[in-house]
Amino acid sequence: MLVLFPMQEQSDDSSEDEAAGDTDMDFLRNLFSSALGLGSAEKVLDELTLDGVARYINSGKCKNIICMVGAGISTSAGIPDFRSPGTGLYANLQKYNLPYPEAIFQIDYFKKHPEPFFALARELYPGQFKPTICHYFMKMLKDKGILRRCYTQNIDTLERVAGLEGDDLIEAHGTFYTSHCVSFCCRKEYSLEWMKEKIFSDDIPKCDKCSSLVKPDIVFFGENLPARFFTSMKMDFPRCDLLIVMGTSLQVQPFASLVSSCPRLLINMEKAGQVNPMMGLFGFGEGMDFDSDKAYRDVAHISTCDDGCLALADLLGWKVSYILSDWEAGKQKPL
Repeated sequence: MLVLFPMQEQSDDSSEDEAAGDTDMDFLRNLFSSALGLGSAEKVLDELTLDGVARYINSGKCKNIICMVGAGISTSAGIPDFRSPGTGLYANLQKYNLPYPEAIFQIDYFKKHPEPFFALARELYPGQFKPTICHYFMKMLKDKGILRRCYTQNIDTLERVAGLEGDDLIEAHGTFYTSHCVSFCCRKEYSLEWMKEKIFSDDIPKCDKCSSLVKPDIVFFGENLPARFFTSMKMDFPRCDLLIVMGTSLQVQPFASLVSSCPRLLINMEKAGQVNPMMGLFGFGEGMDFDSDKAYRDVAHISTCDDGCLALADLLGWKVSYILSDWEAGKQKPL
């Protein structure tokens, strides 16, 4: 995915420009320091295990947790991930007669052939699935006052349904929650309910102001990520005490580059993010290190996201029954 950073408007106030420049430089300096392995490598965890992570959280020193999540946290809700062989979304799009699977999320292809995307949207539309145990675990982090932010690649809105608010979330790949006319001259906004009515009536959504296509605010290949993604990551990651990565292959940039110098826990069906540190020179972050002699902060818990969250909650001494009761009852917040 090619992502261009949003251009900043010029300011007449030179002091504001200088302050903004200093902030940008500090962020880049920290990024390169982390990528090149400069500075102190402080070992925070007493053990590179799930138990070590739990003791760190309970120590009182872990006050700002960031969750980075991908499609793997929603598979137990019945929503397929993208890349799993045989069962992933990209492996089951033959009926749409696409030139290649990713075309269904290519903005140029969508503008010419919107039918496949809206047919798929009918199958995956928000409201047909309930949140998973993993979603409710993140809500518990919020209730405990230690969730700084959840950065999600998902467009299913299940984080919101589980009770996370807009300020808790960075929906890096956008959301179905709102939609807009694709015309740059119009850009009229439409609600979730308006889009749902169009999709389930088999109508191709058209703007009632200019008759252009209307697209949910999800990020297609060839589109910029939301501006809030970039502004928030500058504030959040330098303050992060623990990064929990769940259900993502860490293959899509720039989401995969969101690393920080704090301890990192991966809950996934397989290890991910083990990038050559030299990639940091090109701005792709510092890879996870689970197994080398120099490993000091990365923990991999190989399991489903739900099982991993339950195991961590149990080690923390949290009442897992609360998570399970919410999940079994399908407790949901209306969108």
